[in-house]
Amino acid sequence: MVRRSAWRARTTPEEDPVTEQLSDFEDLGPIDYVIVEFPSTEKMNGEALPLLVDLVDRGIIRILDLTFIQKDLDGTVSGLSIADFDGDGALDLAVFEGASSGLVDKDDMEEAGSVIEPGSAAGIIVYENTWAAPFAKQLRLNGAQMVASGRIPVQAIIASLDAAEQA
Repeated sequence: MVRRSAWRARTTPEEDPVTEQLSDFEDLGPIDYVIVEFPSTEKMNGEALPLLVDLVDRGIIRILDLTFIQKDLDGTVSGLSIADFDGDGALDLAVFEGASSGLVDKDDMEEAGSVIEPGSAAGIIVYENTWAAPFAKQLRLNGAQMVASGRIPVQAIIASLDAAEQA
């Protein structure tokens, strides 16, 4: 079975380079990032990767960058190369090969490291919400622009619902 890459299937890199994909800003959907902290590299088992691949394959998101970092006990942040999460000998991240737009640089990795605990690791995912691209494009063509954006953490929603339920 041939699996599409996170950048969608392409025949040669020249036909679909990262810079070309990001150069037509009118067609882009909203861009988000998440930093997912793992208490240790041993906890990074790759079980969530098929779910991420499914989002890409269904055209809901497009991975622009996928980077892993670790923060040593002394606070030093460094890039982390992970080839085989589950120890089965297969490269679990092969499907994301080429998902590096250069949007995440060393400064971004340091900043991400500032929000994770010493002795932990994290994945940084920058992705386009491709599901929203046609809507966003039409809004831009009509002269609209996004002036604010945000995300409500799930923990905050749960706390609010719990508080409302107890009131």
